[in-house]
Amino acid sequence: MDGDTLYSIGELARRTGLTVKTIRFYSDRGIVAPTDRSPAGYRLYSIDAVARLGLVRTLRELGLDLATIRKVVDCELSLPEVAAAHAEALAVQIRVLRLRRAVLTVVAERGSTPEETELMHRLAQLSEDERRRLIGDFLDAVFGGLDADPAFAGVMRSMTPELPDNPDAEQVRAWVEVAEMSLDPSFRAVVRRMAEDLAAERTRSGVTRPRRDIAAAVRDHAGPALVAGIDPASPQADPIVAEFTAHYARLLGRPDDIALRRRLATRLETVNDPRRERYLRLLAVVNGWPAPESLTPALDWSLQALRVRTRQ
Repeated sequence: MDGDTLYSIGELARRTGLTVKTIRFYSDRGIVAPTDRSPAGYRLYSIDAVARLGLVRTLRELGLDLATIRKVVDCELSLPEVAAAHAEALAVQIRVLRLRRAVLTVVAERGSTPEETELMHRLAQLSEDERRRLIGDFLDAVFGGLDADPAFAGVMRSMTPELPDNPDAEQVRAWVEVAEMSLDPSFRAVVRRMAEDLAAERTRSGVTRPRRDIAAAVRDHAGPALVAGIDPASPQADPIVAEFTAHYARLLGRPDDIALRRRLATRLETVNDPRRERYLRLLAVVNGWPAPESLTPALDWSLQALRVRTRQ
């Protein structure tokens, strides 16, 4: 094909797949200017217009505005620079859409009130610094005065949600619920009680290094009994109960009597609050961690076994 050949707007439309109206629109705005005009005054375009229109169509499909496209095709702006800036803008838009989708999904699932919906929307839009302050306030309320103990530094880290820069919808939904829970005074009180119980146990035992929590010890003893189908009220459960109550007695430096077993039951009831496990599961989603093992079945078994053996 001769590079000097000029094409009418209709011929250009057939070659590019664009409509005559669209090409005229771009031409009127100086994005694809005609090379010449026919004796009758019709616009004529060179072969370069085909490539130019192809680039214009691609950039429009990618969402660039006409003013930016004109600068690109006129070589006033570098296409890689424009692409990088536009990609960043799209990343922000995608994040906003993910947040909106997450909030709307939770609203639909819960049947939330307008007030709850507004709160979720605000929580989803928090900046990274705002999220850190919110969770920091929660951790201060729970561990304040106890965090001098090095063991609690690790516990606090393990309870800190860190939403990634590009979270998926499930992570955003989990973050919104974690944030809501962290603002709940009753949940804060439960976690604070667990922290105080742990601190008291460490003080009574005189152990300064990190050690296994009593709930984990109970799980290790009760878990196999649960799997074996042992009735917690049966005599077969007696030695299993004795193992974890003896562990607790050694932890506190107290005799393994009814008072200690009642104290242990109270401790396990706090740990067995379903909100604790819900928080940890949501935390794993936000942080991209494996789902934590549920303590609930073993704690339920142990609590039933303790209650049977502490009745008067």
